[in-house]
Amino acid sequence: MRVFRDTWAYLSDPASWTGNGGILELLVQQLLLTATALGLALALGLPLALWLGHLGRGGFLAINISNVGRAVPTFALLALLVTADWPGISTIGPYGRGGIATLLALTLFALPPIITNAYVAVREVAPDVKEAATGMGMTPWQLFGRVELPLALPLVAAGVRLALVQVWATATIAAMVAGPGLGRIITDGFANSDYGKGIAGAVVVAVVAMVLEGLAALAQRAADPVPHTASSTAHTEAPLPTTT
Repeated sequence: MRVFRDTWAYLSDPASWTGNGGILELLVQQLLLTATALGLALALGLPLALWLGHLGRGGFLAINISNVGRAVPTFALLALLVTADWPGISTIGPYGRGGIATLLALTLFALPPIITNAYVAVREVAPDVKEAATGMGMTPWQLFGRVELPLALPLVAAGVRLALVQVWATATIAAMVAGPGLGRIITDGFANSDYGKGIAGAVVVAVVAMVLEGLAALAQRAADPVPHTASSTAHTEAPLPTTT
C-alpha cells in the first residue's frame, strides 16, 4: 500500500507537474514525438498502401512490410540506431538526445497497422460498387476519390487509431537513450528505487493513452460514411489478405 500512497503523493504534488523536467513538460515532449512519428508514418505508408489497394495488386509487398515491422522489437531497433555512426545519439531540436533515432524507430513501428489497414480497406471495396461507378463513366481517379476512399476511410482510420495509441505508449523508450518524454519519470523512479514516482509516470502514460484512444474513436466514427454502422475493426488491425 505504501507504493500507492507514494504514487498519489507524487501525482498530487504541484511541483511534480511544473518546472524543468515536470510532468507537463515531459508530456508535451512525448506528444510531439508521437505526432511527428505518426505523421512521418502516414506520409510514407498511406499513399503507397492506398495506391496498391486501388490497383488490386502488391498485397505481397504490403503484407511483408507489415510483417517486418511486427517482427523487429522497437527497443532493439532503437538500440541499433543509437549505436550506429548515423543517426547515433545526436540531438535534434525539441526531440532531444537520440531524437532522430527515436523518431525513426517509432515511425517504423507505426507503419504496419497503417499500411495493412489502408491496403485492405481499398482492396476490399465491393467489386459491384466499383463496377457500377465505372459504368457511370468515372475515371480511375474519380473512382478512387469518390467511391473507394470514402468507403475505405473507417478502416483506414482504425489503422491510424491503432498506430497512434501504440506509438504513444512506445515513445517512453526515448528515455532509454536519455531522450525526452514521460519515460524519464519511469526510468528515474525505478532506477532510484522511488517506485511511487515510476508508477506515477506509468499512470500518466496510461491515462493519456485512453484519452487519445477516445479521441481517435470519435474521429473514426466521424469518418464512417454510414454512421449507424459500427465498425468491426475499431480496436484491431484488418485481417491480412490472401495474395498470390
